[in-house]
Amino acid sequence: MIKQRPIILAIVGDSAAGKSTLTNGLVQILGADRVTVVCTDDYHKYDRQERAQLGITPLHPDCNYMDVLELHLERLHYGQPFLKPVYEHSSGTLIRPEYIRPREFVIVEGLLGFHSAVMRQFYDVKVFLDPPEDMRTAWKIKRDTSKRGYKPEQVLAEMKKREADTLKYIRPQREHADIVVRFHPDEGVKPQDAGPNLNVQLVLRPTIPHPDLTYLIEGTHHAPTDIRLRLGRDGGRPVDFLEIAGNVNADNAKRLEDAIWQHLPDLRPVREDQFGDYQDRLEVKHSHPLALSQLLITYHLLRKYSNLAQIPMAPPVAALSRLQTSPSADSE
Repeated sequence: MIKQRPIILAIVGDSAAGKSTLTNGLVQILGADRVTVVCTDDYHKYDRQERAQLGITPLHPDCNYMDVLELHLERLHYGQPFLKPVYEHSSGTLIRPEYIRPREFVIVEGLLGFHSAVMRQFYDVKVFLDPPEDMRTAWKIKRDTSKRGYKPEQVLAEMKKREADTLKYIRPQREHADIVVRFHPDEGVKPQDAGPNLNVQLVLRPTIPHPDLTYLIEGTHHAPTDIRLRLGRDGGRPVDFLEIAGNVNADNAKRLEDAIWQHLPDLRPVREDQFGDYQDRLEVKHSHPLALSQLLITYHLLRKYSNLAQIPMAPPVAALSRLQTSPSADSE
């Protein structure tokens, strides 16, 4: 029997969009011994000092070994090991490579994970993080001043330098996601005053099959008001919008949790109160919307894992060039 290939999730978003926070919860649910995490930012060509001299930002594809990343994603897809470069964010330097052997689940997170059709074809689930810019700015200042030694004015100046590349290379990747996650405060509330009560809007595109949550549609019997499912359009395409209030009632959150996992009764993981945590400087806080977002994404990973359990893995494709020239290379 041929071993099942890994299930690969991609999480893409701009700097400080919440990729690591989302990833940490998924690892907590699935178990660290079953998950390999690969950061695409490790594929930077230049360290921080070299980027400053060249006048290039890490958001630009030319600042990254995109071709090597494509090759490594192919190896991940077939469960094969490789030697991954490592970029140390705290010092801005390139350090000793890391030997990667993929486990049952692989989370690929970073800035440019959806950049090419070759990369996108290797993912089972694609997630894009899309916080409002003022929210992301607040998060980036908080993170970079507490963990990376920057001053607030330095963070803002760096964000200004990256603005053009954000618009050209990061934002367009949103259209390739199966799920778009947008944490945001209530209208009129400043990001720094929102605390743990951030709302979340999940754009659920029909590119993957989502669990049946029709009981949440407004007007149905006993539909909660703090969790809503509505039909709409995003970028001209029909989608479902799942909206969870930051102050969601604990019983309603539990009901949504049960509704998700009734579709996979044999694969239910840890309870919701055991994940959904995030770091606020030195304090760890819990968020129901974050936990439920992590739970929905985990559902998709476990569903894919279960579906592939009886399917033997195909032999590897010998040449990456065949993938690059194939008209069906992008599954979308």
